[in-house]
Amino acid sequence: MQVPVSLINSLEGIDGFDRHAFEQTHANADAITSIRINPAKPSRLFDGSLNELTPVPWSRYGYYLPQRPSFTFDPLFHAGCYYVQEASSMFLEKAFEKIPQQKERPLKVLDLSAAPGGKSTHIQSLLPEGSLLVSNEVIKSRSSILRDNIIRWGSANVMVTNNDPAHFQSFEGFFDVIVVDAPCSGSGLFRREPEAISEWSENAVQLCSQRQQRILADVWPALREGGTMIYSTCSFSPEEDEAILDWMQEEWQVKGIALEVPEHSGIVTTLSKNGLPGYRFWPHKVKGEGFFLTMVEKQDGVQGFAGKLRKKPDSVTKAEQKLLVPWIDMTDMSTVRHQQTVYAWPSPLAADFSLLLEKMRVVYSGVRLGELMRDKLVPDHALALSGLLRPAVPAASLDKDAAILYLQRRDFTAETAGRGWQTVNFQGYPLGWINALPNRINNYYPRELRILKDSPNS
Repeated sequence: MQVPVSLINSLEGIDGFDRHAFEQTHANADAITSIRINPAKPSRLFDGSLNELTPVPWSRYGYYLPQRPSFTFDPLFHAGCYYVQEASSMFLEKAFEKIPQQKERPLKVLDLSAAPGGKSTHIQSLLPEGSLLVSNEVIKSRSSILRDNIIRWGSANVMVTNNDPAHFQSFEGFFDVIVVDAPCSGSGLFRREPEAISEWSENAVQLCSQRQQRILADVWPALREGGTMIYSTCSFSPEEDEAILDWMQEEWQVKGIALEVPEHSGIVTTLSKNGLPGYRFWPHKVKGEGFFLTMVEKQDGVQGFAGKLRKKPDSVTKAEQKLLVPWIDMTDMSTVRHQQTVYAWPSPLAADFSLLLEKMRVVYSGVRLGELMRDKLVPDHALALSGLLRPAVPAASLDKDAAILYLQRRDFTAETAGRGWQTVNFQGYPLGWINALPNRINNYYPRELRILKDSPNS
Protein backbone atom coordinates (compact mmCIF):
# COMPACT_ATOMS: atom_id res chain seq x y z
CA MET A 1 0.00 0.00 0.00
CA GLN A 2 1.55 3.30 -1.12
CA VAL A 3 0.29 6.27 0.91
CA PRO A 4 0.53 9.53 -1.06
CA VAL A 5 3.82 11.29 -0.28
CA SER A 6 2.08 14.67 -0.29
CA LEU A 7 -0.20 13.44 2.52
CA ILE A 8 2.72 12.19 4.59
CA ASN A 9 4.62 15.46 4.11
CA SER A 10 1.55 17.44 5.19
CA LEU A 11 1.39 15.54 8.48
CA GLU A 12 4.95 16.30 9.59
CA GLY A 13 4.99 18.18 12.88
CA ILE A 14 1.50 17.13 14.02
CA ASP A 15 1.36 15.74 17.57
CA GLY A 16 1.67 11.97 17.58
CA PHE A 17 2.76 11.60 13.96
CA ASP A 18 5.68 9.25 13.35
CA ARG A 19 6.53 8.97 9.67
CA HIS A 20 8.25 5.60 9.81
CA ALA A 21 5.62 4.00 12.08
CA PHE A 22 2.80 5.49 9.98
CA GLU A 23 4.23 4.08 6.74
CA GLN A 24 5.00 0.72 8.36
CA THR A 25 1.47 0.39 9.72
CA HIS A 26 -0.04 1.01 6.29
CA ALA A 27 2.44 -1.37 4.66
CA ASN A 28 1.39 -4.17 7.02
CA ALA A 29 -2.33 -3.35 6.75
CA ASP A 30 -3.26 -5.78 9.51
CA ALA A 31 -7.00 -6.37 9.57
CA ILE A 32 -8.72 -5.29 12.80
CA THR A 33 -12.26 -6.50 13.47
CA SER A 34 -14.40 -5.01 16.22
CA ILE A 35 -18.03 -5.22 17.23
CA ARG A 36 -20.32 -3.30 19.56
CA ILE A 37 -22.93 -5.20 21.51
CA ASN A 38 -26.57 -4.18 21.87
CA PRO A 39 -27.22 -3.78 25.62
CA ALA A 40 -30.95 -4.30 24.97
CA LYS A 41 -30.21 -7.76 23.53
CA PRO A 42 -27.48 -9.34 25.68
CA SER A 43 -26.37 -12.72 24.37
CA ARG A 44 -23.56 -15.25 24.09
CA LEU A 45 -21.71 -14.31 20.92
CA PHE A 46 -19.71 -16.62 18.68
CA ASP A 47 -20.44 -19.53 21.04
CA GLY A 48 -18.46 -17.86 23.83
CA SER A 49 -18.50 -15.31 26.61
CA LEU A 50 -17.71 -11.60 26.25
CA ASN A 51 -15.07 -12.19 28.94
CA GLU A 52 -13.09 -14.08 26.30
CA LEU A 53 -12.94 -11.00 24.04
CA THR A 54 -10.62 -7.96 24.31
CA PRO A 55 -12.55 -4.79 25.23
CA VAL A 56 -12.22 -1.57 23.24
CA PRO A 57 -10.73 0.78 25.90
CA TRP A 58 -13.00 3.74 25.15
CA SER A 59 -16.35 1.92 24.93
CA ARG A 60 -18.16 -0.22 27.48
CA TYR A 61 -19.92 -2.01 24.61
CA GLY A 62 -17.01 -2.48 22.17
CA TYR A 63 -14.89 -5.60 21.69
CA TYR A 64 -12.12 -6.73 19.37
CA LEU A 65 -12.42 -10.12 17.70
CA PRO A 66 -9.34 -12.34 17.23
CA GLN A 67 -10.42 -13.02 13.65
CA ARG A 68 -13.22 -11.99 11.32
CA PRO A 69 -16.05 -14.54 11.27
CA SER A 70 -18.81 -14.77 8.66
CA PHE A 71 -21.24 -12.26 10.14
CA THR A 72 -23.70 -12.97 7.33
CA PHE A 73 -24.11 -16.53 8.63
CA ASP A 74 -24.55 -15.57 12.28
CA PRO A 75 -28.26 -15.38 13.21
CA LEU A 76 -27.46 -13.13 16.22
CA PHE A 77 -26.15 -10.48 13.81
CA HIS A 78 -29.51 -10.49 12.00
CA ALA A 79 -31.32 -10.38 15.35
CA GLY A 80 -29.55 -7.11 16.18
CA CYS A 81 -27.50 -8.43 19.11
CA TYR A 82 -24.39 -6.58 17.89
CA TYR A 83 -23.12 -4.20 15.23
CA VAL A 84 -19.85 -4.56 13.32
CA GLN A 85 -18.14 -1.19 13.80
CA GLU A 86 -14.66 0.26 13.47
CA ALA A 87 -13.20 0.67 16.97
CA SER A 88 -11.91 4.26 16.74
CA SER A 89 -15.37 5.64 15.93
CA MET A 90 -16.67 4.19 19.20
CA PHE A 91 -14.89 7.09 20.94
CA LEU A 92 -18.19 8.89 20.37
CA GLU A 93 -19.20 7.26 23.67
CA LYS A 94 -16.69 9.41 25.59
CA ALA A 95 -18.25 12.51 24.09
CA PHE A 96 -21.74 11.51 25.23
CA GLU A 97 -20.44 10.94 28.74
CA LYS A 98 -19.53 14.65 28.82
CA ILE A 99 -22.90 16.07 27.75
CA PRO A 100 -23.94 18.24 30.73
CA GLN A 101 -27.58 17.07 30.86
CA GLN A 102 -26.89 13.48 29.84
CA LYS A 103 -28.08 11.97 33.13
CA GLU A 104 -30.56 14.65 34.16
CA ARG A 105 -33.25 14.62 31.50
CA PRO A 106 -34.17 13.23 28.07
CA LEU A 107 -32.22 14.62 25.12
CA LYS A 108 -33.12 15.49 21.55
CA VAL A 109 -30.28 14.33 19.32
CA LEU A 110 -29.64 14.68 15.59
CA ASP A 111 -27.20 12.33 13.87
CA LEU A 112 -26.82 14.34 10.69
CA SER A 113 -24.93 11.90 8.44
CA ALA A 114 -26.09 8.64 9.92
CA ALA A 115 -25.85 5.88 7.29
CA PRO A 116 -25.17 3.04 7.53
CA GLY A 117 -26.13 3.29 11.21
CA GLY A 118 -23.07 2.62 13.37
CA LYS A 119 -23.20 5.95 15.19
CA SER A 120 -26.98 6.01 15.50
CA THR A 121 -27.27 2.54 17.01
CA HIS A 122 -24.44 3.47 19.39
CA ILE A 123 -26.11 6.76 20.35
CA GLN A 124 -29.41 5.00 20.93
CA SER A 125 -27.73 2.73 23.48
CA LEU A 126 -26.25 5.75 25.32
CA LEU A 127 -29.28 8.02 25.61
CA PRO A 128 -31.24 8.49 28.83
CA GLU A 129 -34.78 7.14 28.89
CA GLY A 130 -37.33 9.28 27.08
CA SER A 131 -34.82 10.71 24.59
CA LEU A 132 -35.42 11.33 20.89
CA LEU A 133 -32.93 10.42 18.17
CA VAL A 134 -33.27 11.71 14.61
CA SER A 135 -31.05 9.68 12.26
CA ASN A 136 -30.67 11.58 9.02
CA GLU A 137 -29.07 10.55 5.74
CA VAL A 138 -28.96 12.93 2.80
CA ILE A 139 -28.46 10.21 0.16
CA LYS A 140 -31.78 8.48 -0.42
CA SER A 141 -30.41 5.03 -1.31
CA ARG A 142 -28.32 4.98 1.86
CA SER A 143 -31.27 6.00 4.02
CA SER A 144 -32.88 2.60 3.42
CA ILE A 145 -29.76 0.85 4.75
CA LEU A 146 -29.90 3.12 7.78
CA ARG A 147 -33.58 2.25 8.32
CA ASP A 148 -32.85 -1.49 8.18
CA ASN A 149 -30.09 -1.20 10.80
CA ILE A 150 -32.26 0.92 13.10
CA ILE A 151 -35.03 -1.69 12.85
CA ARG A 152 -32.58 -4.50 13.57
CA TRP A 153 -31.34 -2.66 16.68
CA GLY A 154 -34.90 -2.61 18.01
CA SER A 155 -35.69 0.90 19.27
CA ALA A 156 -38.91 2.91 19.25
CA ASN A 157 -37.46 6.37 19.96
CA VAL A 158 -35.76 6.87 16.58
CA MET A 159 -36.94 8.67 13.46
CA VAL A 160 -35.05 8.12 10.19
CA THR A 161 -35.10 11.10 7.82
CA ASN A 162 -33.73 11.89 4.35
CA ASN A 163 -32.98 15.61 4.33
CA ASP A 164 -30.27 18.12 3.43
CA PRO A 165 -28.60 19.77 6.45
CA ALA A 166 -30.19 23.15 5.58
CA HIS A 167 -33.68 21.67 5.98
CA PHE A 168 -33.15 21.48 9.74
CA GLN A 169 -32.96 25.28 9.97
CA SER A 170 -36.74 25.25 10.31
CA PHE A 171 -36.16 23.53 13.68
CA GLU A 172 -34.25 26.42 15.24
CA GLY A 173 -33.07 25.57 18.76
CA PHE A 174 -34.74 22.13 18.67
CA PHE A 175 -31.82 19.80 19.37
CA ASP A 176 -29.71 19.40 22.52
CA VAL A 177 -27.01 17.50 20.64
CA ILE A 178 -26.01 17.38 16.97
CA VAL A 179 -23.49 14.81 15.75
CA VAL A 180 -21.77 15.61 12.45
CA ASP A 181 -19.56 12.82 11.14
CA ALA A 182 -18.58 14.92 8.18
CA PRO A 183 -17.86 13.75 4.62
CA CYS A 184 -14.08 13.95 4.28
CA SER A 185 -11.07 13.05 2.14
CA GLY A 186 -10.94 9.63 3.83
CA SER A 187 -7.22 9.29 4.56
CA GLY A 188 -7.96 7.61 7.88
CA LEU A 189 -9.57 4.68 6.07
CA PHE A 190 -6.75 3.80 3.67
CA ARG A 191 -6.02 0.51 5.47
CA ARG A 192 -9.65 -0.57 5.39
CA GLU A 193 -10.51 0.89 1.99
CA PRO A 194 -7.36 0.96 -0.20
CA GLU A 195 -9.38 2.25 -3.16
CA ALA A 196 -9.70 5.57 -1.28
CA ILE A 197 -6.00 6.22 -1.95
CA SER A 198 -6.61 6.88 -5.65
CA GLU A 199 -9.35 9.40 -4.75
CA TRP A 200 -7.20 11.39 -2.30
CA SER A 201 -5.53 14.66 -3.29
CA GLU A 202 -4.57 17.94 -1.67
CA ASN A 203 -7.31 19.57 -3.71
CA ALA A 204 -9.84 17.06 -2.34
CA VAL A 205 -8.80 18.04 1.20
CA GLN A 206 -9.51 21.72 0.47
CA LEU A 207 -12.86 20.93 -1.16
CA CYS A 208 -13.87 18.73 1.77
CA SER A 209 -12.91 21.45 4.26
CA GLN A 210 -15.15 23.94 2.47
CA ARG A 211 -17.96 21.40 2.31
CA GLN A 212 -17.64 20.66 6.03
CA GLN A 213 -17.97 24.36 6.81
CA ARG A 214 -21.13 24.60 4.69
CA ILE A 215 -22.67 21.58 6.42
CA LEU A 216 -21.95 22.95 9.89
CA ALA A 217 -23.28 26.40 8.96
CA ASP A 218 -26.46 24.87 7.53
CA VAL A 219 -27.29 22.82 10.62
CA TRP A 220 -25.97 25.17 13.35
CA PRO A 221 -29.31 27.04 13.87
CA ALA A 222 -31.02 23.76 14.85
CA LEU A 223 -28.79 23.44 17.93
CA ARG A 224 -30.11 25.25 20.99
CA GLU A 225 -28.06 27.64 23.09
CA GLY A 226 -26.09 25.53 25.57
CA GLY A 227 -26.36 22.53 23.27
CA THR A 228 -23.49 20.32 22.18
CA MET A 229 -21.98 19.83 18.74
CA ILE A 230 -19.89 16.68 18.21
CA TYR A 231 -17.80 16.83 15.04
CA SER A 232 -15.71 14.01 13.61
CA THR A 233 -13.91 12.92 10.45
CA CYS A 234 -11.90 9.96 9.21
CA SER A 235 -9.22 12.31 7.88
CA PHE A 236 -5.70 13.00 9.15
CA SER A 237 -5.51 16.44 7.50
CA PRO A 238 -5.61 19.41 9.93
CA GLU A 239 -7.58 21.42 7.34
CA GLU A 240 -10.51 19.07 8.00
CA ASP A 241 -9.94 18.74 11.74
CA GLU A 242 -8.31 21.41 13.95
CA ALA A 243 -8.80 24.13 11.34
CA ILE A 244 -12.54 23.46 11.37
CA LEU A 245 -12.52 23.99 15.13
CA ASP A 246 -10.87 27.39 14.69
CA TRP A 247 -13.35 28.25 11.94
CA MET A 248 -16.27 27.44 14.27
CA GLN A 249 -14.83 29.68 16.96
CA GLU A 250 -14.43 32.52 14.47
CA GLU A 251 -18.00 32.13 13.19
CA TRP A 252 -19.87 31.53 16.46
CA GLN A 253 -19.59 31.65 20.21
CA VAL A 254 -18.38 28.20 21.21
CA LYS A 255 -16.58 26.64 24.15
CA GLY A 256 -14.38 23.58 23.72
CA ILE A 257 -15.16 20.53 25.88
CA ALA A 258 -12.35 18.30 27.12
CA LEU A 259 -12.96 14.55 27.09
CA GLU A 260 -11.54 11.80 29.26
CA VAL A 261 -8.97 9.73 27.39
CA PRO A 262 -8.26 6.23 28.77
CA GLU A 263 -4.68 5.75 29.96
CA HIS A 264 -2.32 3.94 27.58
CA SER A 265 -4.98 4.04 24.83
CA GLY A 266 -2.68 5.81 22.36
CA ILE A 267 -5.26 8.55 21.65
CA VAL A 268 -3.53 11.91 21.13
CA THR A 269 -5.10 15.04 22.61
CA THR A 270 -4.48 17.92 20.22
CA LEU A 271 -5.21 21.64 20.35
CA SER A 272 -6.32 23.92 17.54
CA LYS A 273 -4.47 27.20 17.00
CA ASN A 274 -7.07 28.87 19.23
CA GLY A 275 -6.63 26.26 21.96
CA LEU A 276 -9.75 24.14 21.45
CA PRO A 277 -9.25 20.40 22.22
CA GLY A 278 -9.58 17.59 19.71
CA TYR A 279 -8.71 13.89 19.74
CA ARG A 280 -6.65 12.13 17.09
CA PHE A 281 -6.41 8.41 16.39
CA TRP A 282 -3.20 7.40 14.63
CA PRO A 283 -3.27 3.78 13.41
CA HIS A 284 0.33 3.30 14.57
CA LYS A 285 -0.71 4.30 18.11
CA VAL A 286 -4.19 2.79 18.58
CA LYS A 287 -5.85 -0.46 17.67
CA GLY A 288 -8.14 1.14 15.13
CA GLU A 289 -8.26 3.33 12.03
CA GLY A 290 -7.53 7.02 11.57
CA PHE A 291 -10.12 9.23 13.25
CA PHE A 292 -10.60 12.72 14.68
CA LEU A 293 -13.30 13.92 17.09
CA THR A 294 -14.01 17.16 18.87
CA MET A 295 -16.86 18.56 20.93
CA VAL A 296 -18.02 22.15 21.56
CA GLU A 297 -20.80 23.86 23.48
CA LYS A 298 -22.91 26.43 21.65
CA GLN A 299 -23.02 29.74 23.54
CA ASP A 300 -25.28 31.75 21.25
CA GLY A 301 -28.66 31.22 19.59
CA VAL A 302 -32.08 30.46 21.07
CA GLN A 303 -32.89 28.33 24.10
CA GLY A 304 -35.60 26.18 22.58
CA PHE A 305 -37.86 25.47 19.62
CA ALA A 306 -40.96 27.66 19.22
CA GLY A 307 -42.68 25.95 16.28
CA LYS A 308 -46.19 24.52 16.46
CA LEU A 309 -47.88 21.54 14.87
CA ARG A 310 -50.48 22.43 12.22
CA LYS A 311 -51.98 19.02 11.58
CA LYS A 312 -51.86 15.84 13.63
CA PRO A 313 -51.16 12.54 11.84
CA ASP A 314 -54.02 10.11 11.38
CA SER A 315 -54.74 8.22 14.57
CA VAL A 316 -55.85 4.65 15.14
CA THR A 317 -59.47 4.15 16.20
CA LYS A 318 -60.38 2.52 19.50
CA ALA A 319 -61.64 -0.54 17.64
CA GLU A 320 -58.32 -0.82 15.79
CA GLN A 321 -56.38 -0.36 19.01
CA LYS A 322 -58.10 -3.45 20.39
CA LEU A 323 -56.61 -5.39 17.47
CA LEU A 324 -53.13 -4.30 18.60
CA VAL A 325 -53.47 -5.15 22.31
CA PRO A 326 -52.66 -8.89 21.89
CA TRP A 327 -49.39 -7.97 20.18
CA ILE A 328 -47.83 -5.16 22.22
CA ASP A 329 -48.15 -3.48 25.59
CA MET A 330 -49.77 -0.15 24.76
CA THR A 331 -48.69 1.51 28.02
CA ASP A 332 -46.87 4.79 27.22
CA MET A 333 -47.23 4.13 23.47
CA SER A 334 -49.20 6.11 20.90
CA THR A 335 -50.33 4.68 17.59
CA VAL A 336 -50.65 6.46 14.25
CA ARG A 337 -51.43 5.20 10.79
CA HIS A 338 -50.48 5.92 7.22
CA GLN A 339 -53.15 4.37 5.02
CA GLN A 340 -53.33 0.78 6.39
CA THR A 341 -49.89 0.78 8.03
CA VAL A 342 -49.77 1.29 11.79
CA TYR A 343 -46.81 2.72 13.72
CA ALA A 344 -46.16 2.86 17.46
CA TRP A 345 -44.48 5.93 18.96
CA PRO A 346 -43.46 6.51 22.58
CA SER A 347 -46.23 8.76 23.93
CA PRO A 348 -43.85 11.39 25.41
CA LEU A 349 -42.30 11.82 21.94
CA ALA A 350 -45.52 11.86 19.92
CA ALA A 351 -45.62 15.67 19.60
CA ASP A 352 -42.00 15.83 18.42
CA PHE A 353 -42.51 12.94 16.02
CA SER A 354 -45.57 14.71 14.59
CA LEU A 355 -43.63 17.95 14.04
CA LEU A 356 -40.84 16.13 12.27
CA LEU A 357 -43.29 14.16 10.17
CA GLU A 358 -44.93 17.40 9.08
CA LYS A 359 -41.73 19.20 8.06
CA MET A 360 -39.23 16.49 7.06
CA ARG A 361 -38.88 13.66 4.57
CA VAL A 362 -39.43 10.77 6.95
CA VAL A 363 -38.24 7.31 5.95
CA TYR A 364 -39.21 5.51 9.14
CA SER A 365 -40.42 6.34 12.65
CA GLY A 366 -40.94 4.50 15.94
CA VAL A 367 -41.88 0.88 15.30
CA ARG A 368 -43.87 -0.21 12.28
CA LEU A 369 -46.38 -2.65 13.73
CA GLY A 370 -47.97 -3.93 10.54
CA GLU A 371 -50.92 -3.64 8.18
CA LEU A 372 -54.56 -3.60 9.29
CA MET A 373 -56.43 -5.96 6.96
CA ARG A 374 -59.90 -7.44 7.44
CA ASP A 375 -60.03 -6.61 11.14
CA LYS A 376 -56.65 -8.23 11.75
CA LEU A 377 -53.07 -7.06 12.08
CA VAL A 378 -50.60 -8.55 9.64
CA PRO A 379 -47.41 -8.05 11.71
CA ASP A 380 -44.40 -6.27 10.27
CA HIS A 381 -40.80 -7.49 10.45
CA ALA A 382 -39.92 -4.44 12.58
CA LEU A 383 -42.38 -5.50 15.27
CA ALA A 384 -40.61 -8.84 15.66
CA LEU A 385 -37.25 -7.15 16.35
CA SER A 386 -38.58 -4.22 18.36
CA GLY A 387 -38.64 -5.59 21.89
CA LEU A 388 -42.26 -4.45 22.21
CA LEU A 389 -43.87 -7.87 21.73
CA ARG A 390 -45.91 -9.30 24.56
CA PRO A 391 -44.43 -12.49 26.05
CA ALA A 392 -47.65 -14.29 25.12
CA VAL A 393 -47.02 -13.88 21.37
CA PRO A 394 -46.17 -17.40 20.11
CA ALA A 395 -42.59 -18.17 19.15
CA ALA A 396 -40.81 -21.12 17.53
CA SER A 397 -37.19 -21.80 18.50
CA LEU A 398 -34.73 -22.65 15.73
CA ASP A 399 -31.28 -24.20 15.79
CA LYS A 400 -28.56 -22.52 13.72
CA ASP A 401 -29.10 -24.59 10.57
CA ALA A 402 -32.83 -23.90 10.52
CA ALA A 403 -32.22 -20.23 11.36
CA ILE A 404 -29.92 -19.85 8.33
CA LEU A 405 -32.50 -21.48 6.07
CA TYR A 406 -35.10 -19.08 7.43
CA LEU A 407 -32.79 -16.10 6.80
CA GLN A 408 -32.24 -17.36 3.25
CA ARG A 409 -36.03 -17.38 2.91
CA ARG A 410 -35.97 -21.11 2.17
CA ASP A 411 -38.14 -23.94 3.41
CA PHE A 412 -37.19 -25.34 6.79
CA THR A 413 -38.64 -27.60 9.44
CA ALA A 414 -39.36 -26.57 13.02
CA GLU A 415 -41.61 -27.36 15.91
CA THR A 416 -44.03 -24.46 15.71
CA ALA A 417 -46.06 -22.98 18.55
CA GLY A 418 -49.41 -24.10 17.11
CA ARG A 419 -50.88 -22.44 14.05
CA GLY A 420 -50.92 -18.84 12.89
CA TRP A 421 -48.51 -15.94 13.18
CA GLN A 422 -45.47 -16.44 15.38
CA THR A 423 -41.89 -15.31 15.58
CA VAL A 424 -38.96 -17.59 14.91
CA ASN A 425 -36.26 -17.19 17.55
CA PHE A 426 -32.59 -18.04 17.78
CA GLN A 427 -31.19 -18.26 21.31
CA GLY A 428 -34.27 -16.40 22.50
CA TYR A 429 -34.08 -13.48 20.05
CA PRO A 430 -36.64 -13.03 17.26
CA LEU A 431 -35.45 -13.12 13.65
CA GLY A 432 -38.81 -12.42 12.04
CA TRP A 433 -42.23 -13.94 11.36
CA ILE A 434 -43.71 -17.14 10.02
CA ASN A 435 -47.31 -18.14 9.51
CA ALA A 436 -47.81 -21.79 10.47
CA LEU A 437 -50.53 -23.50 8.41
CA PRO A 438 -51.83 -27.08 8.83
CA ASN A 439 -49.46 -28.56 6.23
CA ARG A 440 -46.69 -25.97 5.73
CA ILE A 441 -44.82 -23.01 7.16
CA ASN A 442 -44.94 -19.72 5.28
CA ASN A 443 -41.66 -17.83 5.63
CA TYR A 444 -42.20 -14.06 5.96
CA TYR A 445 -38.60 -12.95 6.28
CA PRO A 446 -38.28 -9.79 4.12
CA ARG A 447 -37.17 -10.73 0.62
CA GLU A 448 -34.83 -7.72 0.35
CA LEU A 449 -32.96 -8.75 3.54
CA ARG A 450 -32.51 -12.44 2.77
CA ILE A 451 -29.07 -14.07 2.69
CA LEU A 452 -28.19 -14.60 -0.97
CA LYS A 453 -25.16 -16.86 -0.48
CA ASP A 454 -25.56 -20.62 -0.15
CA SER A 455 -22.71 -20.90 2.36
CA PRO A 456 -19.97 -18.74 3.95
CA ASN A 457 -17.54 -19.82 1.22
CA SER A 458 -19.81 -19.35 -1.80
